[in-house]
Amino acid sequence: MNKEDEKFLNRINDYADKVLGHIDPQKTQVSYQLEQLKPVMEEIAAEEGIAIESVFIRYMDLASERSVVMERKFQSTMGNMNSYGDLMS
Repeated sequence: MNKEDEKFLNRINDYADKVLGHIDPQKTQVSYQLEQLKPVMEEIAAEEGIAIESVFIRYMDLASERSVVMERKFQSTMGNMNSYGDLMS
């Protein structure tokens, strides 16, 4: 992920933290969550002269990419912890 993508994703995630920080994402409909993000996505779309759908697609792609990276880091950490535990046995 390049710096521009990182900035884009962080901008939407920071906004999400402000407007959705009080909800449980597991118990809240995705449609509601996306509706709450619409203002920032509309703002970005206007700034970049693109359709809001393009902003949404880019956001979902980047969020998925970040999620995969975080999961890999987690799995790597867990693997290292398990290896350490094996050494202690």
